[in-house]
Amino acid sequence: MTFSLPAINVPPAPETIDWITRPEELDTWLDSSPGLPLVLDTEFERVNTFYPIPGLVQLGLGDRFCLVDPEVAEESERFREVIADPDVTKLLYAMSEDLELFRDWLGIRPKGVVDLQIGAAMAGAGFSLGYARFVETLFGEALDKSVTRSDWISRPLSEAQQRYAIEDIRFLAPMHQWITAHLRERGLEAALVEESTRFADELAAQDDPHNHYLRLRGGWTLTAQQQLVLKKLVVWRELESRERDRPRGRVVADPLLIAIAERLPKSLTEMSNIQGVPAGVVRRYGEALLELVEEGRNADNSGIERIAPPLTRDQQMSFKQLKRFFREASEAADIPIELLAPRKRLEKVLQDKSLAESPFFHGWRAQILEPAMNDIEGYLKS
Repeated sequence: MTFSLPAINVPPAPETIDWITRPEELDTWLDSSPGLPLVLDTEFERVNTFYPIPGLVQLGLGDRFCLVDPEVAEESERFREVIADPDVTKLLYAMSEDLELFRDWLGIRPKGVVDLQIGAAMAGAGFSLGYARFVETLFGEALDKSVTRSDWISRPLSEAQQRYAIEDIRFLAPMHQWITAHLRERGLEAALVEESTRFADELAAQDDPHNHYLRLRGGWTLTAQQQLVLKKLVVWRELESRERDRPRGRVVADPLLIAIAERLPKSLTEMSNIQGVPAGVVRRYGEALLELVEEGRNADNSGIERIAPPLTRDQQMSFKQLKRFFREASEAADIPIELLAPRKRLEKVLQDKSLAESPFFHGWRAQILEPAMNDIEGYLKS
């Protein structure tokens, strides 16, 4: 994989690592280069907790980079304002976990974010391309990833960790320049901001615990009443996980919630007899789960959104044909079909029989799909 490269200067690795140690110093630094995009990354840990634990914030403006301890960033009002300001461009790479961290740690929904991994796919570099590989391809520099999974919470950080943290942001601005130049050639310069915003908004919408049951695809065989019970169980599990700061699966795993919703136990004994339900779950949560089952069993299920079933055999054949139209459009535009038309989106198009029902296929996607629209709509109506 090789690319023609416009003249782009990569800032040199700094001789010394700059740390910002006071909130007021961070406030001043953030306002020191108005108009420049802010390059941004974070390091965190989450093994046995629900919430990610912030370990480090990395920031860059032009050729200046700094590291910030979480408690300093947390006390900086300007930092919070900048992260939430849609008029300040923030450059990140594979940003989903960073956005989740800011939401859970600071209660901020970041705006003005640009995901350069998405940009790489739009520019023809490949889907879900890793940062280190993209850096090596574009700039010929191999990054040391040996400390990626190291302890980012304890202090002091090693010299290797600090160097790694800076390398994770040093290439973002020149990478953005390269992507922008290639998107401009394709007539898609505004598409990266549009797609990054859509992606960030979608992540934020997924935070609603009342919609989480729809992700449990294994529950599609349940009746409407059972799915209503499942919804109540999943909402409870989400709130319990947050309250205890424990991973969802460490509270009650998805298959167990589905099994409880299917069996609708009326007693602790019946719940204990469900295959796979640990005795500890029954002891700790049994009464609460039985109460939710009873509520769901007697509630009105007329408004429940059903979990999407897998495609039937006939639908699978139709899906292959529909995907062919999208693949042709993606190949013509040199944009991965995984980005242009993910499988779950195409399944929904097939079930709804219309692209007009899916806002996902508006904006820049409509531009890419325009040559194929007549074929797609004609096939859906056939």
